[in-house]
Amino acid sequence: MTKRSPILAVVEPDISPREVVERAASIAELTDAPLELLLCDADVGALGDTIYVSNEARDIAAQIRSAQEEQIDELARPARSRDIEVKTSVLDKRPVAEGIVHVALDRNPLYVVKGTQYHSDAERAILLDTDWQLIRHCPFPLWLVKPRPLADKPVIMAAVDPMHSDDEPGRLDDAIIEHAKAIAGPSRAELQLFHAYQPMSGVGAAARLNFKPDKLSVDEISEKMEKEHRARLDALAANHGIDPAHTHQLPGSARDLLPYVARDWKADLVVMGALARGGGGSDHIGRTAERVLDHLPCDVVIVRL
Repeated sequence: MTKRSPILAVVEPDISPREVVERAASIAELTDAPLELLLCDADVGALGDTIYVSNEARDIAAQIRSAQEEQIDELARPARSRDIEVKTSVLDKRPVAEGIVHVALDRNPLYVVKGTQYHSDAERAILLDTDWQLIRHCPFPLWLVKPRPLADKPVIMAAVDPMHSDDEPGRLDDAIIEHAKAIAGPSRAELQLFHAYQPMSGVGAAARLNFKPDKLSVDEISEKMEKEHRARLDALAANHGIDPAHTHQLPGSARDLLPYVARDWKADLVVMGALARGGGGSDHIGRTAERVLDHLPCDVVIVRL
């Protein structure tokens, strides 16, 4: 029998654990996948793994581990009562993000599901937070859960960039839409395709010099840019069977527009991308995802290539 890829739910006691398990269980039902709950709590390995640790410390470690296993088992009960196949485990590896990726690589999940909360300026500046590290390094779709229920008929927003120069074949946009459609289909969701483009007025005076000596006016250039972006977006939508009524384009920064549009549309989920490109040991990633995560009012799925 072929092993089915699970939904891997990262459960943190201080970040909406019940909401995360509920969301992961719902995704497991939609995708007909098993569910694994991975508890990320205090690491007690140091209390019992070396010969220098006292028996008392080992006893404390055993008690903590027993409590952790009871906690994750209790969180699994509602999902099991829905006849979902559920496994549970406790993360031993640190740092946490590295440990989650290590487990995910072993499990090959359909989604890694994790709760998220507001990130301080310091966390954003040094990018040490687990969410940021997973956005950068998790090779599987990352579903970040906000503590709010999904609507009975959810609204799913697929945020694409058909002009992205680093995604020349359009593989990332294709992956974003395919994931959005895979979620929308069984959940009877309304799928909206959205693209924000930078208008000429926002490019800056220096960039406009590149258009000389054509001597086109800013308005003419802006109109040409809008039409080119729209043509690419319409072609992308047509390739995926999305009708024009559900295909939208607005001028402005994606960082500014995505939270606004998500609120206006009462979106339950935004599916967006993070593009990795090797070179010199560094990655070019979807920085928009990092910048808008705190400001989106709903769940976010980040598809990384």
